[in-house]
Amino acid sequence: MTKKRNAAELSTLDDFLKEEGIYEELQAVVIKEVLAEQLAEAMKKEGLSRAKLAERMQTSRSQVSRLLNPADGNVTLATLQRAAGILGRKVRLDLV
Repeated sequence: MTKKRNAAELSTLDDFLKEEGIYEELQAVVIKEVLAEQLAEAMKKEGLSRAKLAERMQTSRSQVSRLLNPADGNVTLATLQRAAGILGRKVRLDLV
């Protein structure tokens, strides 16, 4: 059972999420959502359909759909890099 807290007990949303044990999980979801949105926007700008991107990546359209699905976190870094490269972008990761 979750303990009720008042606003004074919580310093940040991050602290709350960490206390609930879901911070890392939600952070991964948000990162995937941002990447999927950025890829979709780049595809739109380049006029590329999912089928055309799949063809250029030499993969299936369903793989591209997984890549663009914010809820599907099962995408490899290599797949992200291939898609980004085709779209004239790069994947940049930072450890902080």
